[in-house]
Amino acid sequence: MTKKPIYLLLATAMFLSIPMLSPSGFAAVKKDTRIAEVPQEVLLKEISGGFSKVAEQATPGVVYIESFPKCSRPVNPAPGRRGPYDNPFDYFNDEFFNRFFGLPTQKERPMSKEAVRGTGFIVSSDGYVVTNNHVVEDAGKIHVTLHDGQKYPAKVIGLDPKTDLAVIKINADKLPHLNFGNSDNLKVGDWAIAIGNPFGLQATVTVGVISAKGRNQLHIADFEDFIQTDAAINPGNSGGPLLNIDGKVIGVNTAIVSGSGGYIGIGFAIPSLMAKRIIDQLISDGQVIRGFLGVTLQPIDAELAACYKLDKVYGALVTDVVKGSPAHKAGLKQEDVIIAYNGKEVESLSGFRNAISLMNPDTRVLLKVVREGQVIEIPVIVSQAPQDDGISALNRVGIRVQNLNPETAKKLGMALDSKGVLIVAVEAGSVAGSSGVTPGQLILAVNRQKVSTVEELNAVLKDGSNESILLMVSQGEVVRFIVLKPEE
Repeated sequence: MTKKPIYLLLATAMFLSIPMLSPSGFAAVKKDTRIAEVPQEVLLKEISGGFSKVAEQATPGVVYIESFPKCSRPVNPAPGRRGPYDNPFDYFNDEFFNRFFGLPTQKERPMSKEAVRGTGFIVSSDGYVVTNNHVVEDAGKIHVTLHDGQKYPAKVIGLDPKTDLAVIKINADKLPHLNFGNSDNLKVGDWAIAIGNPFGLQATVTVGVISAKGRNQLHIADFEDFIQTDAAINPGNSGGPLLNIDGKVIGVNTAIVSGSGGYIGIGFAIPSLMAKRIIDQLISDGQVIRGFLGVTLQPIDAELAACYKLDKVYGALVTDVVKGSPAHKAGLKQEDVIIAYNGKEVESLSGFRNAISLMNPDTRVLLKVVREGQVIEIPVIVSQAPQDDGISALNRVGIRVQNLNPETAKKLGMALDSKGVLIVAVEAGSVAGSSGVTPGQLILAVNRQKVSTVEELNAVLKDGSNESILLMVSQGEVVRFIVLKPEE
């Protein structure tokens, strides 16, 4: 007898919250008296009609992708999963990151040539399709199935692992396609609608809200500014659209947090403004050209803000300056705190990095910096980011790396002044994995040359050749040398 009142209370709460949920596309609430004037079942039908309208209009522009790898790749099954669907949070199933984030560890994964299955969405009538990089990277062939069942082969137009975005193309025309909305206009609590192919169940529509904005330091991609949503996202949804109530793409679904491989209410999408900038470059040039300052940065916390006499917790601390870089030429120094650029406050390190990366080379940016308690302005001419040939060479042997900063060192129990390039993931069955390289090790030297940043590593391996790589790595107090020979 108590269940019915609970349902009524929940329904009433939903009705009363309608004006706060940005319900564009629903009938406008002009007066406070409207709720009293209109029967609740009518409002429910209007809400339902808004969702069904988006689903009806957007679903034809969403596609099912099967990506067949050129060679065997690791399979990463999670409990309860029964198929070769893409893992939208692969890093979190890496043993190092499982320990790092308190998730269960796993044994080495088996290798498979089975297809990776994911989602994409059409962005032009002539067949350009957006998806995630991890869905189609290393693909020997790609099949795209449209909503009406037609199947097409697809070719890769461009990949951007740094944001986990990719563009592929099918030879077709007069296709239904989706348009991008403005992710900057999103508010926490706005409706969010996901369409995808979870576990191969094509054209699945789920509804939730925007749970948070600006999520970063998730180690999903190099450049992170994720939208968090509770719209159900599962393996197979990767690369699909996250839509607003107007049916516009506000994000590209990319990852979930899950100990089981399934939905627990935390999903992440690349915001549309970032995605569109990357996608436009991939379509026009096949690659992404990024802006480059040449600094290693650390986020500011309350303790650092007090230490550097900041009036609030904001900004980015310079921990290193790359010699010969734009930052070095402009006079930036270690322990400078960048608090603003072009008049905009640095609210987060990731937001600042993303903003610089999206600038065109030769762009002038005016930095406001706190140095020894004084606020100064430093103009810097952004250059083109160097090619990651060294990173590519390491990727070929199965290693992913990132710069080590004091914050990460502290979390990993390392000395705060530790120097080196941190190994964050090692592909199971790879050359590196078979040679004893493990996540959490620090690369101290490459081919007998000391390295303390990814930029220095790139400089050493700049030719990206297939020659053997000699690594000097440390783990705790143990230092060892490892020779890695890329596979032909």
